[in-house]
Amino acid sequence: MAELKLALELEKLLTAISTHKPNTVLVQLPDGLKPKAKDIQEEVRKKFPAVKLTFWAGSCYGACDVPNVSGFDLLVQFGHSEWR
Repeated sequence: MAELKLALELEKLLTAISTHKPNTVLVQLPDGLKPKAKDIQEEVRKKFPAVKLTFWAGSCYGACDVPNVSGFDLLVQFGHSEWR
């Protein structure tokens, strides 16, 4: 089930990159999804090789835990649960 959910959210990420055309993207993953970072990176690079993709290695305690960083055109947060 987690694989299916990640696949669905990956499509949202690819759509956001296509729509907003960022040069730099910061991806925030909860600890349970951090092992999937390489898979996400590979899929993004296939379609958008020029986009600089960075993964936040710090804590992630939910959607309200936004990294206090700058220098990115797009911030994407993955989670275990669907945000409504």
